[in-house]
Amino acid sequence: MVFDRDNARFAVGVFGSTVALILFLSPLPTFIHTWKKKSMEKFSPFPYIATFLNCGLWLLYGLPWIQPHGGILIMTINGIGLGIEIVYLTLFVLYSERKQRMKVFFIVLSEIMFIGLIAILVITLVHSHEKRSTIVGNICMVGNILMYGSPLAIMKLVIKTKSVEYMPFFLSFFSFLCSASWTTYALIRLDVYILTPNLIGTVLGLVQLLLYATMRQIAERKAQGKLDLVEKTVSGVTKNTSNEASV
Repeated sequence: MVFDRDNARFAVGVFGSTVALILFLSPLPTFIHTWKKKSMEKFSPFPYIATFLNCGLWLLYGLPWIQPHGGILIMTINGIGLGIEIVYLTLFVLYSERKQRMKVFFIVLSEIMFIGLIAILVITLVHSHEKRSTIVGNICMVGNILMYGSPLAIMKLVIKTKSVEYMPFFLSFFSFLCSASWTTYALIRLDVYILTPNLIGTVLGLVQLLLYATMRQIAERKAQGKLDLVEKTVSGVTKNTSNEASV
């Protein structure tokens, strides 16, 4: 049986796109919670800002004017992801403190201008698909690395607070699974622009999962310790009361 790289790559790409969609939707319970409370609390907007930029750049990379062959999967999933991130960032603008709100608004606006400027310059000044894909691909690599590296800020908060409250497990899990899928996709028919950032993302995703497991274990031990202390206290009080009653 002959191994068909194109079919295998397409199948892995579909799987990667499905996982990416789940990744984009994984913070939904968190945003429903913040929407009900009308407050973003200590949740960081930077993973979503970085994802917005990343989706916009890869959407550009998948356009037929940049990538004439095999860009449909990349363009489709990143177009969907871009729409989802717009919803999340709108909630940050609505329910963050004024300083945070203005910061998010102007960063997103600058990202839109940046993507638009790249598109105009590349399409008008560069006249071969190979050069266009090389230029946009290199920029996409940087954007993708920023997206996968953005949870480092949350990891710092987790280590500081000894709590995983602000690092949702499913976000970390599907981030790891997504980057691992696209790493496989890039290896079947080598695409260094997809491979490099997703390989880094796979490592960072694994680190996040290990941190989550470690901090969760510490939190459970603390909770168990407090429970044991309460039980000892209650037992002691009950014993003293029993002795006093006997006297």
